Amino acid sequence: MFKKFTKDDIHSRSNVKSSVQRTLKTKLVNQYPKLEPVIDELIPKKSQVEIIKCEDKIQLYTVNGEVLFFQQFDELIPSLRLVHKFPEAYPTVQVDRGAIKFVLSGANIMCPGLTSPGAKLPDAPGFEKDSVVIIKAENKDSALAIGRLLMSTDDIKSINKGHGVEMIHHLGDPLWDFTLE
Repeated sequence: MFKKFTKDDIHSRSNVKSSVQRTLKTKLVNQYPKLEPVIDELIPKKSQVEIIKCEDKIQLYTVNGEVLFFQQFDELIPSLRLVHKFPEAYPTVQVDRGAIKFVLSGANIMCPGLTSPGAKLPDAPGFEKDSVVIIKAENKDSALAIGRLLMSTDDIKSINKGHGVEMIHHLGDPLWDFTLE
């Protein structure tokens, strides 16, 4: 999603009203319930929240100048910077070591990279198709990427062929390096 993202893709920037901030907090907690204890730390009451409208109906939300999450259509998706601050709050899958270089280059993740030794998928019932997941790697502590499941984790285990996760955002992509100045 952010492979070719540049500042030229930005259409407008504006500050968010406090009522919209409250709505954003509620929506984030509804989507990621484990964020509830830290939501006021994440978006402090007196913080400056800005919305940046971009190409392809993508909206970036910055808190005090740092992109913490973005929205395409109706779903809020955390940025990797936010994931690194609160890593336990999101659904997570793990790839094996062989997939790391491909993930960091922005490639979609193949099912065998999620089912081989060293990789981890959740036990049943797992995650549904189209769920946003955080991608970690074998023997690594920090998340590498954020993606969307192209099939449920149960189907990934049973079918074990083709693409399992569509890449949205990864370490080193233009969103990771994005600054407003």
